[in-house]
Amino acid sequence: MKALYIASLALAATPALAHHGVASLGSAGLEGPGAPVETSSSATLPENKWLGLVKLDYAKFRTGIAPAPEVDYNQYWMAGVGYGFKPWLSIYAFQPYNVKVDQVGGLNSHGPTDLSLAAVIGFKYDQRFMLVPANESLDDLRDWHFTVNLGTSLPTGNANHRLSDGSIDPSKSPGFGKSSFNYGMTATKQFSENDTAVFEVNQIRFQKYRYDDGNTMKFGTEIRLNAALSHRLMTRPESKFRLDGNLELNYLVLGKDSVNNSPDDGSGGDILYGVLGMRLYQDNMSVGLALKKPVWSKLNEPAGSPQQGSEGKEKYRFVATFSAMF
Repeated sequence: MKALYIASLALAATPALAHHGVASLGSAGLEGPGAPVETSSSATLPENKWLGLVKLDYAKFRTGIAPAPEVDYNQYWMAGVGYGFKPWLSIYAFQPYNVKVDQVGGLNSHGPTDLSLAAVIGFKYDQRFMLVPANESLDDLRDWHFTVNLGTSLPTGNANHRLSDGSIDPSKSPGFGKSSFNYGMTATKQFSENDTAVFEVNQIRFQKYRYDDGNTMKFGTEIRLNAALSHRLMTRPESKFRLDGNLELNYLVLGKDSVNNSPDDGSGGDILYGVLGMRLYQDNMSVGLALKKPVWSKLNEPAGSPQQGSEGKEKYRFVATFSAMF
């Protein structure tokens, strides 16, 4: 029996002081494995199929823990398109747009950020490792599935964006100035009729860039270790509708930034996020919704001077995605 595929793709734009972003990819059918909202599943797009998507990641920060004005909220918008060149090879392009808003009296910024490109290679294990075939039965979909992904950003955003006071703040600049590079792996296993486990590890590395004001910045390396459980709550085949619930844990390791070749103690650290979400499928469209909150953190900022406005200091993050295959 061939599964009906409805692809969904979500992009996690993490709100460090430097708007770092990474793509997470997923696919699910009315039957077969589920796809989380924030964690990448091991799915590739069907051959010769396109996927379009829009995502919003809204981060609301805790205030009153550092001198005012503090960071109030950030909005990370993303538009993307993907294409299945082969059943085992998918290519994606993403254009982010970031909005960063301080409390009254602060310095806001907004604008398109660096264009990102990614390639995903899918394979599976069924007595041996093999590339993902064009057609799989429901039994085949229960095999372990894996992906390897490689990506880069292009320096299309304005790294030297001037704020209203004329200054350049790398944490609020729409671009990084130079390309970043990311790579990772995923593993997915449907272990019951309604339940799917997903695991992911990836890393993003940045390059040093000299800004027009003479200062240099190299953002710290990001490492993500994610795990998710997707549970199929409802399926209505006659209307091609499916509803999944998702529970995720996202562990983020942020390296220290380097400012003018010196480590910045006011950056980086370890954060564990809990994510509760759902994904709805209707025909060839998908909507994902999730609430994400830090449940534990160990930041590098010295005691008494919190890293307000960075990962680990959010009140919450609300994530919404819409995608359609054509």
